[in-house]
Amino acid sequence: MERIVPPNGDTAGPSRPQSFTGRMSVLWTDALGRASIRAVQTLAVLALAWTVVTAAVRVPLVTIPVLVALILASAMAPAVRWLAARGWPRALAVLSSFLLILAIAAGVVGGIIALVRQEASVLAARAEAGIGQLQQFVTTGPVALTNDQIGAARAEFQKFLAGGTLGADALTGLRTAGEIAAGTVLTAVILFFFLKDGEKIRAFLIGFLPGRRQGKAHLAADRSIVVLGGYVRGTLVIAAIDAVIVLIGLLVLRVPLAVPLAAVVFLGGFIPIIGATTAGSLAVLVALVENGPVPALIVLVLLVAANQFEHHILQPLFMGRVLRIHGLVIILALAAGATLAGVIGALLAVPLTAVGWTVYKTLAEGDAPGPEPVAPDGSRPAGS
Repeated sequence: MERIVPPNGDTAGPSRPQSFTGRMSVLWTDALGRASIRAVQTLAVLALAWTVVTAAVRVPLVTIPVLVALILASAMAPAVRWLAARGWPRALAVLSSFLLILAIAAGVVGGIIALVRQEASVLAARAEAGIGQLQQFVTTGPVALTNDQIGAARAEFQKFLAGGTLGADALTGLRTAGEIAAGTVLTAVILFFFLKDGEKIRAFLIGFLPGRRQGKAHLAADRSIVVLGGYVRGTLVIAAIDAVIVLIGLLVLRVPLAVPLAAVVFLGGFIPIIGATTAGSLAVLVALVENGPVPALIVLVLLVAANQFEHHILQPLFMGRVLRIHGLVIILALAAGATLAGVIGALLAVPLTAVGWTVYKTLAEGDAPGPEPVAPDGSRPAGS
């Protein structure tokens, strides 16, 4: 009888049944097995991220000052380097920059709060009257809605803005003057040490990584600082321009309380894309009550035009090199931040997302030369 030879030339006898271990290994080496392993890895990363976020929202009095101080330190780092490069002692450069930013922040924020607080009752009354007029128009308009539907929509919107554990804790804490003072002082202290010992702190943290990863980690940290600093400076300029545009329009239309309304738009401008427009809705309500529907409509058109001007011209001009993420990603980050942490989360969501994207892109690149490995205690390993 002629012997049949397999196409691959293997003349061995019939193969023995695979062992249980062999059969199990095959399950994890095919396409479905590799996909399962990747899914388990993804779930583990998401679980770790969720644990970190959950832990962070439990201590808002620590988390918020650290994040705010980190963002401010990134924005102030070029000023410190500029002074140090011109012969200033680093301690003096840090102290001067620190006192300057405190003075500017106290002056701007204190002035705006005092200005808005002085007219807060009038703004609230006219905004309430404007909401009443809008509600009357909606309930009697061509697409009539019931008062219950309007009330439910308003409640859901308020729940969205103040949702999340951190948002509830933060809003509750802001009602207590002691917690406000503690958070402010803690932010100032952390900011000072970030400016003074930022390089040492970064070297200490990166020193825990394997030596081959430290160069990439330093590069990611440098790029993240550039992104945060550029974001803060660009946002500040854009918010000021939005406020000036709205102020000029309100003055031309003779809308009362123009300066406080512009100050509210300036504060809202720190939330990208939707912040200034949302804050400007208060100006629309005031114009509706005091000047009538036509000026209110003009103010609304002005806000929309300012939003488009910001999105298509100001953001590419002032933040084109640092905020290279799509507008849809920004909106989703804002929604997630507001859900988790209310207004504070909306303020911090975009810069943190930009930093996360920067770190991801840096880690996805090929190996890049960086600083020599640093041990956790800050010393250089022998022979490096």
